[in-house]
Amino acid sequence: MANQILVRDVPQSIRDWINYKRNENRMTQNEFLLAVLESASKTSYTHQSSFFKNVSTTNNESELPFTFADLFSGIGGLRIPLETSGGRCVFSSEIDRYSQKTYKAWFDETPEGDITKIPISSIPDHDFLAAGFPCQPFSLAGVSKKNSLGQFHGFSCKAQGTLFFNVASIIQIKRPPVVLLENVKNLKSHDGGRTWQIIRDTLETELEYTVFHKIIDAADYVPQHRERIYIVCFDKYVFGENPPFTFPEKPEGPRPKLEDILDKMVDSKYTLSDHLWNYLQEYARKHREKGNGFGYGLADLKGVSRTLSARYHKDGSEILIPQGEGKNPRRLTPTECLRLMGFPNKKIVVSDTQAYRQFGNAVVPKVADAVISQMIKVMRWQLSQTKNGCLLKGKSKAAKR
Repeated sequence: MANQILVRDVPQSIRDWINYKRNENRMTQNEFLLAVLESASKTSYTHQSSFFKNVSTTNNESELPFTFADLFSGIGGLRIPLETSGGRCVFSSEIDRYSQKTYKAWFDETPEGDITKIPISSIPDHDFLAAGFPCQPFSLAGVSKKNSLGQFHGFSCKAQGTLFFNVASIIQIKRPPVVLLENVKNLKSHDGGRTWQIIRDTLETELEYTVFHKIIDAADYVPQHRERIYIVCFDKYVFGENPPFTFPEKPEGPRPKLEDILDKMVDSKYTLSDHLWNYLQEYARKHREKGNGFGYGLADLKGVSRTLSARYHKDGSEILIPQGEGKNPRRLTPTECLRLMGFPNKKIVVSDTQAYRQFGNAVVPKVADAVISQMIKVMRWQLSQTKNGCLLKGKSKAAKR
């Protein structure tokens, strides 16, 4: 009995809450209470029991105190605007060890690893979930993942076996009032549109969120043509059926120019070798003869570039910088890629190859910031509807399963 604590006369309301939460997380009563006490002992000084407390701490309409989880975090393209909007990160996850290294250097935090192996019960509650999840086909078989990671399997069996299933499971159990998902433009047409239909049905029907989506070209924010879909979700049990959200308008003024992010002096190692340059020209010629559009891209320095991809490290062919007559074109440097993506000036702590991969996979922070600012307006709107200045998380049908 020396290691046991007996608590008598627990109010029925607290007993009901314990039973609800432990069932929600698929835990025994003992496991749940130990987890609560351990979490409280570590984070009680920062615990935020309700949604958006102390709103009066800022008058900036684009800022609001809230907590967020950063899933598939990469190098923090979503974290940067979330923090500038008043958010505090309570959990991050990224499987790639090189991206973890960059994230640690930039945010002094090493993300957790494989999200499929992290028990949902170990993820702190949060107000805002952000995820740039990979695009995957959904299996018709929908193989069920059971209780080992605390994942529910009552919704959209077609989504099981994909990383979106892990995101949906976390949303279902944690019920963040606000969700932002980012993905490639082709998500909507992937697998004949079936992938997008399953994602939307899961979010709207199964999880009961109001969903807004739009494909946004980053070329209005950075000198790069980069179309991505942004999926904004509001919990219907917190914001109602019709939250007044609109996507941001395009910034006023001319688009940024590629020449503005280029260095004046660049190491010769970024200039293409004669062998590679000849190969790219021959490859393009063969495809032109076949009527295909494949080939390298000499960038217009007065305009915007093609999309920077994760394969840029291989030959740099999609964005080549001309260097004048008699000189082969060159690749962008990693630092130029950082600027091309709109990241603030940060130290690059990985190899060129890994840096190219990271920037090619990243979210453009300036675009995300514009979307998040619009989401903050809806949060403030909802807070203005409440009497106590906070929003409690909703309890939908999905969360009660």
